[in-house]
Amino acid sequence: MYNPFFYCDNCSEQNICPFLNDQMRSFDSFEDFDEFENFNPFYAEDYFDNFRAPQEEVNRILSLLNTQRPELNKNFQPIIDNYFKNAISYTIDNASRHTGDINQRTNAIFNDFRRDYDWMFSALRAAGIPNNIINSTIRDIIEFVLRNIGRPPSPGPGPGPGPAPGPGDRWSQWEDLGGVLKSAPGVSSWGPNRLDTFATGDDNALYHKWWDGSRWNDWERLGGILTSAPGAVSWGPNRIDVFASGTNYAMWHIFWDGSRWSSWEDLGGVLTSSPAASSWAPNRIDTFVRGSNNALYHKWWDGSRWSDWENLGGTLTSAPTAVSWGPNRIDVFARGERNRLYHKWWDGSRWSNWEDLGGNLTSAPAVSSRAANRLEVFARGQNNQLMTMSWNGSRWSNWSNLGGTITSDPAAVSWGPNRTDVFARGTNNAMWHIWRD
Repeated sequence: MYNPFFYCDNCSEQNICPFLNDQMRSFDSFEDFDEFENFNPFYAEDYFDNFRAPQEEVNRILSLLNTQRPELNKNFQPIIDNYFKNAISYTIDNASRHTGDINQRTNAIFNDFRRDYDWMFSALRAAGIPNNIINSTIRDIIEFVLRNIGRPPSPGPGPGPGPAPGPGDRWSQWEDLGGVLKSAPGVSSWGPNRLDTFATGDDNALYHKWWDGSRWNDWERLGGILTSAPGAVSWGPNRIDVFASGTNYAMWHIFWDGSRWSSWEDLGGVLTSSPAASSWAPNRIDTFVRGSNNALYHKWWDGSRWSDWENLGGTLTSAPTAVSWGPNRIDVFARGERNRLYHKWWDGSRWSNWEDLGGNLTSAPAVSSRAANRLEVFARGQNNQLMTMSWNGSRWSNWSNLGGTITSDPAAVSWGPNRTDVFARGTNNAMWHIWRD
C-alpha cells in the first residue's frame, strides 16, 4: 500500500503508479521504525523554541497551506503537521537572507533546509516515502510560505466580485468598470499604459472601452451581431484587431488602423467557441478557435493574405487563448478533458504535442506574457474565483487564488514587464478589473 502520509498523483492509477502496493514499503506508523527512537524532542511543545518565527504566523500559514494545498497532506497526521511546521518556521526565519526571484529563493532555502535537517529527510525515506516526493513536497511548502509571508487575512465578502488579495501579492483590489456584458470581455494593448477592452452587449453588438493612460473612457458601440465573446490583439502602435463569431458562426474581423474602425469582414470557418488572437511580429496575426469537431483550428495573416484553416487537433471543452512572447513563438491554452488545462506551442519550426497542466477549470483560460519565456495563465476555479499559475522560464508554479466572484471567462494582457491586467464579468454583469504592477 502507498504511504498514507504523502499523496502521490499517480496512485489513483494503480496500473502505472511505481510507488503502489508491493513496490512500496508497508507500515502502520512511524513508531515501527527504530530511527524514531531518538526523536522524542520532536513531540515536545518546546521543540519549536529553536525557531524565531512567531508561532501565530506559522499556524496561520499551516492552516492556509492545508486549505489551499490539501494534496500536500491528503491524509492528515499530527507528526506530518509538525514536519510541515518545521519547513514553515525555517522558511520564515531565513526568507530575508536570500534574494532573487521566487524560484531562486525557494531553491536556496530548500538546499539549506535539506542540509540542516538531514535527519528529517532520512526519517521520511526510512518510512518508505520516495525521495522525489519528499523533495517536491518540501520545496512546494517553502515556495508557498514565501508567497504568503505577511499576507493579511482576506476581507469579508463585499459587493461585486468579492474579496481580493492583499498587498503582499501586489494585486490590486477589484475595480467595477460598468457596462452590461452579455459575454466575457476581450483585451489588447498597443503601448505602455494603454488598454483596449471589448465585450458583447445585451443587443449582441460589439462594445469598446479603453484606458488612455490617465482615465477610462465611456463604452463605445462598434456594431455587428456577435454570437460569441470577442478576442483582440495588437501588432503595433495604434493598431487593434478584434475577432468574434457571427450569426453564421464564421469568424468575423474588424480593426482600428489609427484613425478609424474598418467594416466587418467574414473570414469563414465554423466556430463553436469565441476566437483567440496573438501576434509575434508587425502585420502578423495568428487566430485560434474550437471547430465543430472540438479540435483546435488555426488561421493566420502573414502580412498580405489570410491562410486557410489548419487543424491542430486536441479535444477542447472551452474556447482557446493564445499569446506570443517573442518572434515566431506562440503559446495556446484551452480547457480539455476532465476540465484540465492543456498547452500547445509553436517554436518557430513545429507545433508541440498537447501538454496536460492539470487543474480543475470552470471556464476557458486566459494568458498573458510580461517578458520572453514568461507566461501567466488565468481561469475561473471551482468556487468561481479567479485562479492563476505562471511559467517562470523553467517550470510551472502551482495554482493560486486571486479571489473575486466572476461569471465569465477571464481576459488578460500585459503592457510592460511589470504589469498584468485581468478582466472578467462580475455578478452584476459589469466588467471588473484587477491588476498587478
